[in-house]
Amino acid sequence: MKEAPDIWNDNSQPEAHSSEPQDKVSPAGSEKVCPFCEYRTSHSFYYSRHKRTHTGEKPFACPDCDYKTAISSDLSRHKRTHTGEKPFACPDCDYKTADPSALSRHKRIHTGEKPFACPDCDYKTAVSSALSRHKRTHTGKKPFACPDCDYKTAISSDLSRHKRTHTGEKPFACPDCDYKTADPSALSRHKRIHTGEMPFACPDCDYKTAVSSALSRHKRTHTGEKPYACDKCDYRSAVSSHLVQHRRTHTGEKPFACPDCDYKTAVSSDLTIHRRTHTGEKPYACPYCDYRTGDTSTLSRHKRTHTGEKPYLCPQCSYRTGDTSRLTAHIRIHTAEKPYSCSDCSFKTGNRSQLHHHRKKFHSHTAATHNLQIC
Repeated sequence: MKEAPDIWNDNSQPEAHSSEPQDKVSPAGSEKVCPFCEYRTSHSFYYSRHKRTHTGEKPFACPDCDYKTAISSDLSRHKRTHTGEKPFACPDCDYKTADPSALSRHKRIHTGEKPFACPDCDYKTAVSSALSRHKRTHTGKKPFACPDCDYKTAISSDLSRHKRTHTGEKPFACPDCDYKTADPSALSRHKRIHTGEMPFACPDCDYKTAVSSALSRHKRTHTGEKPYACDKCDYRSAVSSHLVQHRRTHTGEKPFACPDCDYKTAVSSDLTIHRRTHTGEKPYACPYCDYRTGDTSTLSRHKRTHTGEKPYLCPQCSYRTGDTSRLTAHIRIHTAEKPYSCSDCSFKTGNRSQLHHHRKKFHSHTAATHNLQIC
């Protein structure tokens, strides 16, 4: 058996008053234990990489921009955002990628393979990191903490993105326009706006998408699967992020704060959209006209004014629309639900714009100083 590595200073004694946690070695001497958490491994490479999640050290720097990372392979992938190189190709379709692990995940779309199974429920996935995240829905564990606020998360990449809400850093830049982002996966999705690429196809229908997670969600419309369950109520979801957001309805947590005003939200994407009200940024462009917006869902609604697409169908009649909010308002015609009430009289309606119209017509002297009330 190899001798355990020397983890002390040069004279093999611990420093008398060191404030840094000391590395711990398991009794067997073959396994290193993180001094900051319970992580353990016998591989020095993984051990060093893991410790950087605590120290924040980023020794690998891009020569072409300010990007830095704690993981050498992440730098290799990042440099391809400058070169556009995609050396890894799928043998079954036209999909190409700069990331070999992304190719492995993609190939499982064709095979249907889901080798990673949860020991506590029926959940299976094609992606190992997705299983790690899922297992924390059972334990509630959130090991990744922001050093600048109370934010905690079960997902390390979420912490990296969150920390950029403090720094304002956007290291990932589109080579075809001025778009920049704090999230590398958001850049990959954005670049497909330019290329029109939709590499992710449903095996059960004609649905195609530019986003792998969107395909996973779509496939559950065929299976009806809702693997993500709330531990506080009966809520279940087909989308993990929806469960995370739902849980905040129980806790009241709003971890995403605007650095420019008092705005806080429970949903990170809402903060991204909100911050564009300060910057004026409108990165999403219509391919049919000069329209631009800061919100992808707004762009999707706008594009339907060109295509005429109406994907949202009323379950009780033949009404169809291209806007989910209009479908919600329409369904209230059937249910007689009227959640919007006037603060100056007994008027109630199921349509927010009708309340605006009512207040402008009958209470114009007070409309500017009153908020809409929702029952």
